[in-house]
Amino acid sequence: MTKKALHIVNGDSLTAQVEELNLPGEIIVWRELLCEGPCTKEVGSKEFIKQREKFLKEAYDISAENYQERFVSQLKKLKAAKDYDHVVLWFEFDLFCHINMIAAISFYLEHKQDVPFYLVCSKRLKGEDEFLPLSSLSEKNLLNHFKHKIELKEEDLEIASLVWELYCSNDPLKLKKQIKKTSNFEYLSSCMRAHIERFPNSRTGINSLEKNVLKLVKNHHITSYNQLLGYALQYQGYYGYSDSQMERVLEKLKIFYTMEDDKLILTQDGIDVLEKKKNFYRDLINDEYYGGAKIYDFLYDSDSHKVLKL
Repeated sequence: MTKKALHIVNGDSLTAQVEELNLPGEIIVWRELLCEGPCTKEVGSKEFIKQREKFLKEAYDISAENYQERFVSQLKKLKAAKDYDHVVLWFEFDLFCHINMIAAISFYLEHKQDVPFYLVCSKRLKGEDEFLPLSSLSEKNLLNHFKHKIELKEEDLEIASLVWELYCSNDPLKLKKQIKKTSNFEYLSSCMRAHIERFPNSRTGINSLEKNVLKLVKNHHITSYNQLLGYALQYQGYYGYSDSQMERVLEKLKIFYTMEDDKLILTQDGIDVLEKKKNFYRDLINDEYYGGAKIYDFLYDSDSHKVLKL
């Protein structure tokens, strides 16, 4: 008898590819971007849904109806799923996917019975020429990744739950202490490090990702906003931000760059911030959250790699 799996897959494009593999079992699609905006630990609770709907409406004009239909309905489906004997998580290596993944694990452990967990994640397998995200793999290579899925131990699931709990708390300092923990999540430490570096730099007021974008303007001949968006997406490292997320980053940074003679160049403020001559914390401050932490209540010190509470 074939063992039946419950597949939890991050996003629609990867789901379409997983469906092509015709694997036995049920598929749940995880459609969220929990790496941005406020979150409480109890995924799917009234407070959680209220917070997420408010944030997604304000930031991305996603309606409450859309959220219920695309995300909450899948949570209900996950809660109702039965007759399977293991769970397979399909999540990429980046921060976007990893925050979604630890939330999915936390939700599952709160509501479902104890079964073995496996992870299919981006990695370079034997016989593959390059490292590619799951969504860029051929059907053959995606199936190969599935066959080499990683079994998650009880302590891995405990680490995932703890990291989710700390992400939803208002103390990123505690989260930073988890970075050195080893687990079967090959990229979790790198994702947490990337997350910690999203807090504003103590000397400039911009974070690591924002600094990267401004360096692209400085170092490349960029002739349009769309070209900058393409570069910013391509060279973002561990963040995994989507087009619409990166557009918000570029919008926020508009005081630092301008178009001159058909080329994007840094403004004087852009030059000053990259040279650490001026701190723009007060110009950029807003009320947004990462999980349970208000972004501008904390500073990241890039010399000591410490997070400082204001």
